[in-house]
Amino acid sequence: MNSKLQWFAEGEPNIWLPYTKNFMQLPVKSANGCYIFLENGHLLLDGISSWWSVCHGYSHPYIVHKIQEQVETLSHIMLSGFAHEQGYRLASQLVKIAPVGLEKVFFSDSGSTAIEVAIKMAVQYFCNIGKCNKYKLISFYNGYHGDTMGCMSVSDPKVLHGSVLNKYYPNQYILKLPHTEEDMYDFTAQLELLHNDVAAVIIEPILQAAGGMKIYSPVILQQIYNITREYDILFIADEVATGFGRTGMMFACNHANITPDIMVVGKALTGGFCTLAATLTTQNIYDTFTLNTDTAFRHGPTFMANPLACAAANASIDLFINQKIMENIKNIELQLTKELKIFEKLHFVSSVRVIGAVGVIELNSGYINIINQDLTQKLLQLKIWIKPIGDVIYIMPPFIITSKELTTLIESINELLKTID
Repeated sequence: MNSKLQWFAEGEPNIWLPYTKNFMQLPVKSANGCYIFLENGHLLLDGISSWWSVCHGYSHPYIVHKIQEQVETLSHIMLSGFAHEQGYRLASQLVKIAPVGLEKVFFSDSGSTAIEVAIKMAVQYFCNIGKCNKYKLISFYNGYHGDTMGCMSVSDPKVLHGSVLNKYYPNQYILKLPHTEEDMYDFTAQLELLHNDVAAVIIEPILQAAGGMKIYSPVILQQIYNITREYDILFIADEVATGFGRTGMMFACNHANITPDIMVVGKALTGGFCTLAATLTTQNIYDTFTLNTDTAFRHGPTFMANPLACAAANASIDLFINQKIMENIKNIELQLTKELKIFEKLHFVSSVRVIGAVGVIELNSGYINIINQDLTQKLLQLKIWIKPIGDVIYIMPPFIITSKELTTLIESINELLKTID
């Protein structure tokens, strides 16, 4: 056996893979820019940014440098009782780029945990002001908010989780996401019936990602937001997938010019270098939490605001501020809009859609099964990496991808789809 792969042979019997799916695992040697280098010498052009997180590409030298600087002085310190520069600087940086009015930042170690924080924050806010009857949440079909129990309770079970644990997690209201005036009328009528015990609406703004890369209008988002104002319901924006430029604006909420009561970010927060997430909220909500045991926010992860992760996040935000990242995203959007048109002519393609640095090719039901047969081997031959969701093939590349690389990615997907005919 190749000694370089001894680690793989020894660990494979023991490791539990995501979602217990036994896909072929490709041993990775390194990654740089938009490319993943495998132990066997193959390289893959990454079309999905390692589950939408590696926004500046792998091993970006500036972020690497900032992490190396930080690890030499302070790799970790508990946030309870101690302050450190990277955490405090990041809180300030996030407030500066977030929708105006979000002024408080609570750090977590993953997107799921940050959503749990948002849910707890919303429910306890109402209890702190004497409205403990408001404890339910409203979410939407095709929505996905994470894999922990609270997150699962507000996610569409058909997206990932199924119903095996539905007796365990809280029972929430999952409604149809409005798309028309009639839908909005029905949604308003449902809020009229439900609002007395509802603390918050939680939504993925503009793009329902894991639920099928479904794009909806900023007008709809703004109308949902406005209705929550009328019914004394908090508005939680899950920007874990959409935040940091992915939809063409820094945050997807910016498309509708709204400031959510609570906003959650993760994934690309650190440029995909390490795990970190944050829950942002308003001064008004924060002020209802006190040092009193009953009204304090009793949550504090061990690795909350880890200095290394915060250093990576600060470096990532520096790149957004000092380089033309948003211009790159606009160019990616224009190229996707132009070059994905070739797929509209295919009889088995039901929809092609683009927003920001997200390109989506949705197939008619059943055709994805042909694509998924020996998919890993096909991708190795094409030298690209994608991961379809349901009937959807999507592109969410690093923002540093060149025009030539993006064309290569699209042409390779076209070759992949030729296996259908």
